[in-house]
Amino acid sequence: MRIGLPKEIKVKENRVALTPGGVATLIRRGHSVMVEAGAGVGSGVRDEEYRAAGAELGSAHDAWAAEMVVKVKEPTASEYAHLRPDLLLFTYLHLAADPALTTALLDSGTTSVAYETVQSADGSLPLLMPMSEVAGRLSVQAGAYHLQKPQGGRGVLLGGVPGVQAGHVVIIGGGVVGTNAAKMAMGLGARVTILDVSHRRLTYLDDVFFGKLTTMMSSEANIRSLLPETDLLIGGVLIPGARAPHLVTRDMLSLMQEGSVIVDVAVDQGGCVETIHPTTHDDPVYTEGGVLHYGVANMPGAVPRTSTFALTNQTLPYALNLADHGLDALRRDEALRRGLSTKGGKLTFRGVSEALELPYTAPEVALSA
Repeated sequence: MRIGLPKEIKVKENRVALTPGGVATLIRRGHSVMVEAGAGVGSGVRDEEYRAAGAELGSAHDAWAAEMVVKVKEPTASEYAHLRPDLLLFTYLHLAADPALTTALLDSGTTSVAYETVQSADGSLPLLMPMSEVAGRLSVQAGAYHLQKPQGGRGVLLGGVPGVQAGHVVIIGGGVVGTNAAKMAMGLGARVTILDVSHRRLTYLDDVFFGKLTTMMSSEANIRSLLPETDLLIGGVLIPGARAPHLVTRDMLSLMQEGSVIVDVAVDQGGCVETIHPTTHDDPVYTEGGVLHYGVANMPGAVPRTSTFALTNQTLPYALNLADHGLDALRRDEALRRGLSTKGGKLTFRGVSEALELPYTAPEVALSA
């Protein structure tokens, strides 16, 4: 199969979907890879490294002309023209919060597989996990920075100092994002409270952190009780493929201290904070109700070297399966099939169809057409 690796063009998106090692593996399996010149520069990967791995170098048009395109972020509006019926697109999509892209994929007939909804038999999301780990850790770094007074924050040092109480970090969601955020926040010396709807998950977190953080059931009452004493609120809620529920509503902002910070990692799925909207690395923060909101939808793009290698580690086996077997890989592999988002103008992920109120077609039906 001919595989294309275009350069990411989202604002300050410096990741690339395949490392030279990943390219070399695909080529050893008999596939060809067309890399857009400069695709890896932001991650510290030179064109010469891709060429040494056996790839061809070309333009964006050359990369998008491949049978399968492997990306990091969803296509932007300027890339919609590359979508077509005979294209297999493998990337993050987050369609529940992006009706324009969903329409473009359906109208073009593109077969698209979303990293974030590829799901193993145990319910885990192997292709979302590495970037959730990165984003969870970055959320604390970003929050700590914006809590500084020169950035508009309250002027709170998360770790405090002897004789002064440490800052309070409240994390909604005890999954991969929340767990990694807790690790970072506790490492800085902050007080940490984590909320989740699963008692089993809270028990696990209490055990692995040796009771050094506070666990609470996620409920409106508990969230409201915590907000007045929260310095940094981190949203880490995930419903695979679906729009995130608004657990912090607009009226709740009045409960928070002026200059406190919200980092909503769920922003690419609509956000679990009602007042959040996507921002960019160029302009990451805005203030509403006296509270700083950080809504960068591609947080891992800030550390592209780490993110690129972490992502390729996870995506490469699935990319190899798709390259080796094409659409048959989706028919044979249930985990991959769960990631199928669109096929032949049909929407094949139920969570997206419900969020956008569009007709749903079962993946098995779409693949049999």
